[in-house]
Amino acid sequence: MQGGLHDAFVDELRDAYDAEKQLLKALPKLAKASDSEQLKTAFLDHLEETRGHVDRLEQVFASLDEKVRGKHCDGIAGIIEEGNAVMEEEFDPATMDACLIASAQRSEHYEMAAYGTLVAWARAMQHSDAADLLQSILDEEKAADEKLNELAEGGINQQAVARATDDDSDQEEEEDGSAARKRAGGGTTAKRATRTTAAKRAPAARSARQGKRR
Repeated sequence: MQGGLHDAFVDELRDAYDAEKQLLKALPKLAKASDSEQLKTAFLDHLEETRGHVDRLEQVFASLDEKVRGKHCDGIAGIIEEGNAVMEEEFDPATMDACLIASAQRSEHYEMAAYGTLVAWARAMQHSDAADLLQSILDEEKAADEKLNELAEGGINQQAVARATDDDSDQEEEEDGSAARKRAGGGTTAKRATRTTAAKRAPAARSARQGKRR
Protein backbone atom coordinates (compact mmCIF):
# COMPACT_ATOMS: atom_id res chain seq x y z
CA MET A 1 0.00 0.00 0.00
CA GLN A 2 1.37 3.37 -0.98
CA GLY A 3 1.81 6.08 1.64
CA GLY A 4 0.35 9.55 1.40
CA LEU A 5 1.35 13.05 2.46
CA HIS A 6 0.54 12.33 6.11
CA ASP A 7 3.04 9.47 6.09
CA ALA A 8 5.68 11.67 4.46
CA PHE A 9 4.93 14.40 7.01
CA VAL A 10 5.42 12.07 9.98
CA ASP A 11 8.60 10.68 8.42
CA GLU A 12 9.98 14.22 8.00
CA LEU A 13 8.91 15.05 11.53
CA ARG A 14 10.89 12.11 12.90
CA ASP A 15 13.91 13.22 10.87
CA ALA A 16 13.67 16.71 12.42
CA TYR A 17 13.27 15.23 15.90
CA ASP A 18 16.47 13.22 15.52
CA ALA A 19 18.29 16.26 14.10
CA GLU A 20 17.41 18.29 17.20
CA LYS A 21 18.61 15.45 19.44
CA GLN A 22 21.93 15.35 17.60
CA LEU A 23 22.32 19.11 17.94
CA LEU A 24 21.80 18.89 21.70
CA LYS A 25 25.14 17.05 21.77
CA ALA A 26 26.87 19.17 19.13
CA LEU A 27 26.12 22.70 20.39
CA PRO A 28 28.07 22.40 23.68
CA LYS A 29 31.14 21.40 21.66
CA LEU A 30 30.77 24.46 19.43
CA ALA A 31 30.45 26.68 22.50
CA LYS A 32 33.54 25.15 24.10
CA ALA A 33 35.60 25.65 20.93
CA SER A 34 34.58 29.33 20.59
CA ASP A 35 37.04 32.08 21.47
CA SER A 36 34.51 34.93 21.29
CA GLU A 37 32.38 35.20 24.43
CA GLN A 38 29.48 36.50 22.32
CA LEU A 39 29.66 33.48 20.04
CA LYS A 40 29.89 31.12 23.00
CA THR A 41 26.78 32.74 24.49
CA ALA A 42 24.94 32.48 21.16
CA PHE A 43 25.61 28.74 20.98
CA LEU A 44 24.53 28.18 24.59
CA ASP A 45 21.37 30.26 24.10
CA HIS A 46 20.48 28.20 21.04
CA LEU A 47 21.14 25.04 23.04
CA GLU A 48 18.31 26.09 25.37
CA GLU A 49 16.11 26.85 22.38
CA THR A 50 16.89 23.42 20.94
CA ARG A 51 15.67 21.76 24.13
CA GLY A 52 12.44 23.69 23.62
CA HIS A 53 12.29 22.48 20.02
CA VAL A 54 12.44 18.88 21.18
CA ASP A 55 9.54 19.52 23.60
CA ARG A 56 7.44 21.22 20.90
CA LEU A 57 8.08 18.41 18.41
CA GLU A 58 6.83 15.95 21.02
CA GLN A 59 3.68 18.10 21.30
CA VAL A 60 3.29 17.88 17.52
CA PHE A 61 3.49 14.08 17.66
CA ALA A 62 0.85 14.10 20.39
CA SER A 63 -1.47 16.36 18.38
CA LEU A 64 -1.29 13.83 15.52
CA ASP A 65 -1.71 10.80 17.80
CA GLU A 66 1.66 9.55 16.57
CA LYS A 67 4.34 7.85 18.63
CA VAL A 68 7.30 10.04 19.53
CA ARG A 69 10.18 8.49 17.64
CA GLY A 70 13.20 9.77 15.74
CA LYS A 71 14.57 8.64 12.41
CA HIS A 72 18.32 9.02 11.98
CA CYS A 73 18.97 12.28 10.14
CA ASP A 74 21.89 11.64 7.82
CA GLY A 75 21.92 15.26 6.63
CA ILE A 76 22.52 16.86 10.03
CA ALA A 77 24.91 14.04 10.98
CA GLY A 78 27.09 14.92 7.99
CA ILE A 79 27.06 18.63 8.87
CA ILE A 80 28.04 17.86 12.46
CA GLU A 81 30.84 15.59 11.27
CA GLU A 82 32.22 18.40 9.09
CA GLY A 83 32.05 20.74 12.08
CA ASN A 84 33.99 18.27 14.22
CA ALA A 85 36.66 18.09 11.54
CA VAL A 86 36.96 21.90 11.55
CA MET A 87 37.52 21.91 15.32
CA GLU A 88 40.53 19.64 14.85
CA GLU A 89 42.26 22.16 12.57
CA GLU A 90 45.01 24.41 13.92
CA PHE A 91 43.46 27.79 13.10
CA ASP A 92 44.05 31.05 14.93
CA PRO A 93 41.17 31.90 17.35
CA ALA A 94 39.40 34.41 15.07
CA THR A 95 39.54 32.07 12.07
CA MET A 96 38.25 29.19 14.19
CA ASP A 97 35.28 31.31 15.30
CA ALA A 98 34.53 32.22 11.68
CA CYS A 99 34.61 28.52 10.74
CA LEU A 100 32.39 27.56 13.68
CA ILE A 101 29.83 30.10 12.54
CA ALA A 102 29.93 28.64 9.03
CA SER A 103 29.38 25.13 10.42
CA ALA A 104 26.51 26.25 12.63
CA GLN A 105 24.83 28.12 9.77
CA ARG A 106 24.91 25.00 7.62
CA SER A 107 22.82 23.24 10.25
CA GLU A 108 20.51 26.25 10.62
CA HIS A 109 19.88 26.40 6.88
CA TYR A 110 19.21 22.66 6.80
CA GLU A 111 16.68 22.99 9.61
CA MET A 112 15.06 26.08 8.10
CA ALA A 113 14.43 24.12 4.89
CA ALA A 114 13.04 21.14 6.83
CA TYR A 115 10.74 23.18 9.07
CA GLY A 116 9.57 25.29 6.13
CA THR A 117 8.37 22.12 4.44
CA LEU A 118 6.78 20.78 7.64
CA VAL A 119 4.85 24.03 8.22
CA ALA A 120 3.59 24.07 4.62
CA TRP A 121 2.46 20.43 4.79
CA ALA A 122 0.82 20.87 8.20
CA ARG A 123 -1.19 23.83 6.93
CA ALA A 124 -2.14 21.98 3.75
CA MET A 125 -3.52 19.11 5.85
CA GLN A 126 -5.19 21.59 8.25
CA HIS A 127 -3.13 20.49 11.26
CA SER A 128 -3.34 23.98 12.72
CA ASP A 129 -1.85 23.25 16.15
CA ALA A 130 1.06 21.36 14.63
CA ALA A 131 1.62 24.13 12.07
CA ASP A 132 1.76 26.80 14.80
CA LEU A 133 4.24 24.81 16.88
CA LEU A 134 6.43 24.14 13.86
CA GLN A 135 6.26 27.80 12.78
CA SER A 136 7.52 28.87 16.20
CA ILE A 137 10.51 26.55 15.81
CA LEU A 138 11.18 27.86 12.30
CA ASP A 139 11.10 31.45 13.57
CA GLU A 140 13.70 30.65 16.23
CA GLU A 141 15.96 28.91 13.69
CA LYS A 142 15.79 32.00 11.48
CA ALA A 143 16.60 34.25 14.44
CA ALA A 144 19.57 32.06 15.41
CA ASP A 145 20.91 32.22 11.86
CA GLU A 146 20.54 36.02 11.84
CA LYS A 147 22.39 36.25 15.16
CA LEU A 148 25.29 34.27 13.70
CA ASN A 149 25.28 36.61 10.69
CA GLU A 150 25.53 39.62 12.99
CA LEU A 151 28.46 38.13 14.89
CA ALA A 152 30.30 37.18 11.70
CA GLU A 153 29.80 40.52 9.97
CA GLY A 154 30.09 42.54 13.16
CA GLY A 155 33.72 41.73 13.83
CA ILE A 156 34.69 38.06 13.73
CA ASN A 157 35.28 37.89 9.97
CA GLN A 158 37.26 41.14 10.07
CA GLN A 159 39.39 39.87 12.94
CA ALA A 160 40.17 36.71 10.98
CA VAL A 161 41.18 38.79 7.94
CA ALA A 162 43.37 41.08 10.09
CA ARG A 163 45.09 38.08 11.62
CA ALA A 164 45.76 36.61 8.18
CA THR A 165 47.17 39.97 6.99
CA ASP A 166 49.46 40.16 10.05
CA ASP A 167 50.70 36.63 9.41
CA ASP A 168 51.44 37.48 5.76
CA SER A 169 53.35 40.62 6.82
CA ASP A 170 55.40 38.64 9.34
CA GLN A 171 56.23 36.06 6.69
CA GLU A 172 57.27 38.75 4.20
CA GLU A 173 59.50 40.43 6.81
CA GLU A 174 61.10 37.10 7.62
CA GLU A 175 61.72 36.39 3.93
CA ASP A 176 63.16 39.90 3.39
CA GLY A 177 65.45 39.47 6.38
CA SER A 178 66.65 36.12 5.13
CA ALA A 179 67.37 37.56 1.68
CA ALA A 180 69.27 40.48 3.22
CA ARG A 181 71.40 38.13 5.29
CA LYS A 182 72.21 36.11 2.20
CA ARG A 183 73.23 39.26 0.30
CA ALA A 184 75.37 40.39 3.21
CA GLY A 185 76.99 36.97 3.38
CA GLY A 186 77.69 37.10 -0.35
CA GLY A 187 79.40 40.49 0.01
CA THR A 188 81.61 39.25 2.82
CA THR A 189 82.63 36.26 0.76
CA ALA A 190 83.52 38.52 -2.17
CA LYS A 191 85.64 40.75 0.07
CA ARG A 192 87.47 37.74 1.44
CA ALA A 193 88.13 36.50 -2.08
CA THR A 194 89.51 39.91 -3.08
CA ARG A 195 91.85 40.01 -0.09
CA THR A 196 93.04 36.46 -0.81
CA THR A 197 93.76 37.32 -4.45
CA ALA A 198 95.62 40.46 -3.43
CA ALA A 199 97.68 38.50 -0.92
CA LYS A 200 98.65 35.99 -3.59
CA ARG A 201 99.68 38.75 -5.98
CA ALA A 202 101.83 40.63 -3.43
CA PRO A 203 104.79 38.13 -3.29
CA ALA A 204 104.84 37.95 -7.08
CA ALA A 205 105.04 41.72 -7.33
CA ARG A 206 107.88 41.85 -4.81
CA SER A 207 109.80 39.17 -6.76
CA ALA A 208 109.38 41.15 -9.96
CA ARG A 209 110.73 44.33 -8.36
CA GLN A 210 113.71 42.46 -6.91
CA GLY A 211 114.50 40.99 -10.34
CA LYS A 212 114.61 44.45 -11.89
CA ARG A 213 117.04 45.76 -9.20
CA ARG A 214 119.44 42.93 -9.98
